[in-house]
Amino acid sequence: MAMLLLILAGLVLLTVGGDITIRGALAAGRRLKISPLLSGLIIVGFGTSAPELAVSVDAALNQQPDIALGNVIGSNISNVLLILGLCALISPLAVKPLVLRRDATVGVAGVVLFLLLALGSDLGRWDAVVLLTAFFGYLLWAYWSEQYRASPASELHRAEANAVSGVPRSWWIIGPALVLGIVMLILGSRLLLAGAVALAQQFGVSEALIGLTLVAVGTSLPELAVSVMAALRRYADVVVGNVLGSNIFNVLGILGVSAFLQPLPLSPRIFLFDQWVMLGAALVVLLFLYTGRRLSRLEGGLLLLGYIAYLLLSFFWLR
Repeated sequence: MAMLLLILAGLVLLTVGGDITIRGALAAGRRLKISPLLSGLIIVGFGTSAPELAVSVDAALNQQPDIALGNVIGSNISNVLLILGLCALISPLAVKPLVLRRDATVGVAGVVLFLLLALGSDLGRWDAVVLLTAFFGYLLWAYWSEQYRASPASELHRAEANAVSGVPRSWWIIGPALVLGIVMLILGSRLLLAGAVALAQQFGVSEALIGLTLVAVGTSLPELAVSVMAALRRYADVVVGNVLGSNIFNVLGILGVSAFLQPLPLSPRIFLFDQWVMLGAALVVLLFLYTGRRLSRLEGGLLLLGYIAYLLLSFFWLR
């Protein structure tokens, strides 16, 4: 019971802390006159991945590489199969392919880069440098292409920044909000990790499995909340854009930071199975966008069934 309370408290702190951090950072950006384009691309687009960042960095520093890697890989899988599947069931997703093809392509390229770097069965500090270089290169490319060209994606990112409500205006509120959000993220990650490790020991399952499932889904709650709200409002581009941005940040940014702080060896199951599921999920989104078709309720249901099958395999075959 105690471990479940730790996990629940950690998830609440991570979700609320991530939301407060996004609003505080967005408010600071507005006060510093950072463009809505850059705010939407970085603060809002990647801010929903703050819980994943906090948990994976904390896990890496505490010598828990299976949770650090499992959290990122599991989040990328659940973002596509669970979140896109659920949102398509709520409202079929008909997107403008030109808006998001770049990010879908980068998402697949990022996963392929990870696979190549992980061929030695671990991610070292030089691998981390490569991932972070690719991440910052993507940010520069995205900002340049959207700032100086008539890119349809620029309007999407500006809309993401302008759509966030409840943003504080005074520095007297912005500063404490940022501090509070970061503290909640750190404390939430500690509680979630403590509960997750205790749960793994209690039921005799691997930390990799807990990281790939429970921790990954828990840290993806901000993406789930944002995407479901966008689906209810029929903002299909925002749904898919949120998933793509989160997945890019996870595999290039979060794994880059985590592996730079502490080299991350891959467990055999991640090396042989889960990383390939992550690649398959990235290819599904790319195919969806390049065919220009909408993601129907039937296809959303198939994605959800795919996630259920992944969970069943994880718990009853690969545990």
